[in-house]
Amino acid sequence: MKVLITGATGLIGQEIVTLCHQLKIDVNYLTTNKSKLSDNSNYKGYFWDPSNGIIDDNCFTDVEVIINLVGASVAKRWTASYKREILESRTLTANLIFNSLKKLKHNVRHIVSASAIGLYPDSFQNYYMENSPERDTGFLGEVVSKWEGAVLEFEALDINVSLLRIGLVLSEKGGAFPKIVKPIQYGFGALFGSGKQWQSWIHVHDLARMFVFVVQEELTGVFNAVAPNAVSNKKFTNVIAERLNKKIVLPNTPKFIMKIILGEMHILLFSSQRVCSDKVSKLGFGFNYDNIKSAIADLVK
Repeated sequence: MKVLITGATGLIGQEIVTLCHQLKIDVNYLTTNKSKLSDNSNYKGYFWDPSNGIIDDNCFTDVEVIINLVGASVAKRWTASYKREILESRTLTANLIFNSLKKLKHNVRHIVSASAIGLYPDSFQNYYMENSPERDTGFLGEVVSKWEGAVLEFEALDINVSLLRIGLVLSEKGGAFPKIVKPIQYGFGALFGSGKQWQSWIHVHDLARMFVFVVQEELTGVFNAVAPNAVSNKKFTNVIAERLNKKIVLPNTPKFIMKIILGEMHILLFSSQRVCSDKVSKLGFGFNYDNIKSAIADLVK
């Protein structure tokens, strides 16, 4: 089998590429950076420039499945122009692939795309399943709705669609996790707000495995890509501190302080989403890291 991956050089993409190669799955990938192009028998890069509608159609040769991970990080200050980049990096890219496939003879039968639990509203009480009807009315909710909408268009081409709504990804190599660990390491750890907000997380290895599982089992539909046991911000912070032999001694950080420092994106630290992953578990996916202590023990040495 051959897959095409967008965002292959990113944090999650690199894990998925490694896993694909272990399983003898060949990988084509798209990159906007010509210096990242490579031409190996099992790992071939193709150039694209989504903002200008440019894509090398050779990327689709012999490809049966697309794994779509591309998207600008939400963990940067949300200026008006960066908000546009966050949205367009998800929707323009999907539209470009869709329009290319519409014109081509191709073998693509399945697209498995990243999405995000930011679609679900901030709540201390709700336990969100994939079919929960509630939608966040803020910027993140809008982004995820439009992102999923762009990917669902592929059904018009008789291509099966899977959407993985991803929670907080834990990896020692990048993303939010090292930024969370560092202040605790130096004795400056603190809870955000009340510390009661739910954090639905997933170890990066399990996330990569879940993408490949959905591909291999040919599963379609929406799946919550989070570990089975969400934790409060307080528990999450304390487990990291315990692992580092540190104490959380600073007072809780009030929301208004982080709003001054981070602007609108401060909501990433304070919003609460308790999300259920039973659907994918019942279909046979087993988590290697199903509780926060085992995940932190693996990542914080």
